[in-house]
Amino acid sequence: MDPRNSAQDVVRCTLCQDSVAPMYCEVCHIHLCKDCVETHLSDSSKVHKVVSLKQYLTTLNNPKCRKHPTKQCELHCEQCDIPICAQCISSGKHSGHKKNDIFQSFEIKTGILEKDLQELEKFIYPKYKEIASNIPVQKADLSKNSQKLTTAIDKQGEVWHREIDTIITNLKSNVVEMESKHLVVLNKQENEITHTISEITQTIAELKKLLNSKDVSLVSEYKSRIAAFRRLPPKLKVSLPSFRPQEIHTDQLIKQFGSLSALSFTTEEQDYSMAPQGAEFSLQDRSLMDEPQVITAIDTGYEYLYGVTCLNDTEVWTYSNDNMMKLFNLQGELVESIQPKSGNDPQDIAVTRK
Repeated sequence: MDPRNSAQDVVRCTLCQDSVAPMYCEVCHIHLCKDCVETHLSDSSKVHKVVSLKQYLTTLNNPKCRKHPTKQCELHCEQCDIPICAQCISSGKHSGHKKNDIFQSFEIKTGILEKDLQELEKFIYPKYKEIASNIPVQKADLSKNSQKLTTAIDKQGEVWHREIDTIITNLKSNVVEMESKHLVVLNKQENEITHTISEITQTIAELKKLLNSKDVSLVSEYKSRIAAFRRLPPKLKVSLPSFRPQEIHTDQLIKQFGSLSALSFTTEEQDYSMAPQGAEFSLQDRSLMDEPQVITAIDTGYEYLYGVTCLNDTEVWTYSNDNMMKLFNLQGELVESIQPKSGNDPQDIAVTRK
């Protein structure tokens, strides 16, 4: 494709998110720029194996077609989300479907795996652990409050006649009952969180195993569960009961002794936010590959391409001398086209960071 009328992007470093990544760690399954290789190797918790990305890609094998076992898959059908071979294409079953190179699809899915694993390990799993650690504190507060209530009831009971002992017993029973109900709720939430943490731990292990397998078929079939894990458990807000002593009037003992406020439960949705990745890297940290690697090419339709500006990780603005700016995604699809308000040809493009 003519480089004068096409836009391209490159594989970015997983650590700094800015520089292009000519290297790949086969142990951690992340892309690395030259500046970040030394930092990554300094992590002595693992024996890293960093190779060139080009060398890594040559180790991958085309998967065998499931419908035609004697054929190898060279493409991935986006609509069907499966690897396909030449015989699949000739059958017409994938006619009109968007198709990608099988290894390009593998790279995309690998990127999703890396991001899911990173988010699970660095954000979601610690957040669940934090939430779980707060439940014993709630139990301790519950126990303290229940003891406080019991003491207050005993103190008030000492100055009352023996005939109100039945009332005291009933109120204590209410405290125990409310504590029991509260514990049931807390234990249920603790069990659910513990179960989810177990699922997250298993998912992390499966993702690591999947990344280590280099199995293109399995990676292509990967279905992310990250959306489900992002939905954190609701925060339990409890209005603990309290005891309100009253002045003593013999004819109104039951009313005047005091009563416990009702135990109530409310839930509050919890969320988390990830810290910006690569924020500690400055412009001076960015570097370029000696030989650029093309991971996608976009036909802009321009006779001459004057400039390209990234809107985000998946979309780029382009402009030429035809009084029109076009927004493309990395699949080469036109997302939007606009004309400058001035009516003049654009001289450059700047976007606000999302």
